[in-house]
Amino acid sequence: MVHPIAEANVQSLFGSLTPTKFYSHHSVTHSSSYMTNSRGVMAVIHGFTGESNWFIQLTAIHFAKSGFATCAIDHQGHGFSEGLQCHIPDINPVVDDCIEFFDSFREQHSQSLPSFLYGESLGGAIALLIHLRRGRPWDGIVLNGAMCGLSPKFKPTWTLERLLSAVAWVAPTLTVVPARRKIPNVSFKEEWKRRLATASPQRTQAALRAATALELLRVCREVQRRFGEVEVPLLIVHGGDDAVSDPACAEELYKKAASKDKTIRIYPGMWHLLVGESQENVDLVFDYIVEWLCERAGRAAAHNASGEASASVA
Repeated sequence: MVHPIAEANVQSLFGSLTPTKFYSHHSVTHSSSYMTNSRGVMAVIHGFTGESNWFIQLTAIHFAKSGFATCAIDHQGHGFSEGLQCHIPDINPVVDDCIEFFDSFREQHSQSLPSFLYGESLGGAIALLIHLRRGRPWDGIVLNGAMCGLSPKFKPTWTLERLLSAVAWVAPTLTVVPARRKIPNVSFKEEWKRRLATASPQRTQAALRAATALELLRVCREVQRRFGEVEVPLLIVHGGDDAVSDPACAEELYKKAASKDKTIRIYPGMWHLLVGESQENVDLVFDYIVEWLCERAGRAAAHNASGEASASVA
């Protein structure tokens, strides 16, 4: 199945269609989430500077077309959420918001439905932190370019990193930490997709705020320290030439995770956001993601059905 990014152009996510006609064309109902039938529930988590109504919306539509009731949320300071733009001095309230929203969405559907987390970039780290909270369990997690560690090509210089704690203490909101390269320029391989990414009126091109940069580095250290605690069925997809999130950290997660069901696919030559590749490569990656999800959804549904049957017999 072709990913809806195939219909986008540099002017619009929806190509030549209006949003309403685009949703109708894909047989998707649009509110704050995208719902079709009862294969399972999918919670989508965007990355730093991302938003649920831009690129990741097309991936949500793709999952909805594949049969998953799909929801997404804008993190604080992102998209249409309140807060200082792209400022996350503490990841914990963001994780709290995701858990509260995703659990409320799951409550709207049958409790026997399998449910999954999908996270891109920082959203991948957030997905792991949600799992590690050990709340209501998930039937699987898909990590796409997960920010388990920053690439050496993207991290602040050693000198700036050493000074960061002091700067963040004195002036936490000061934009003093420019990435070595602008995020869209190293995330989307196709040039027109870079231009579309920066066309969002909610997206910032400013440097990172001091406290945010410090927290992103801390989040990387925390998830790395807890790789061995990950027990959920896990799919890791990552671009081999990712210059934002270090592919070596994704491989380390795969090696250390306690998950009995874990898969990793590193795609040589691909960049940070895999939706930013050629359409052929986008479909290669996302067809496999959907195949993996459908297989686990089938297993989980069968297991849940057998559990209900045993309970009714008892």
